[in-house]
Amino acid sequence: MQNHRQLIPKNPTVVVVDDDPAVCNSLKFSLEIEGYTVRTYPDGAALLNEADLNDCACLVIDQNLPGLVGIDVVTRLRERHIAAPVILITSHPNAALGRNASRAGIHIVEKPLLDNALIDRIRRTLDPQPKH
Repeated sequence: MQNHRQLIPKNPTVVVVDDDPAVCNSLKFSLEIEGYTVRTYPDGAALLNEADLNDCACLVIDQNLPGLVGIDVVTRLRERHIAAPVILITSHPNAALGRNASRAGIHIVEKPLLDNALIDRIRRTLDPQPKH
């Protein structure tokens, strides 16, 4: 598996998975303003049915999805050797979810998505080296 950060394009693709169309549309709009290419999916099954996810720089996945929950979607993606970093978005994350996400190298951003918390996390995830 190649180092994912070496493959990030100039206008990276961020995938958003959320069953709330308003959240998907809002995040798509906000992220496109920031220069990202955005693809949205209504649930984990739709994402997992996608033939090619190798161009994704980052995945933003809601934890509370119908069917498979976010952390289970990530497990399935990793089984397919999709190494893109993942950010889980959720309301009221519990300690068990925090531990599981931490072990899997997944960041959690709590809903409601205030200020630039998600965009800042995406930036830090895609470019972890501070610029001097």
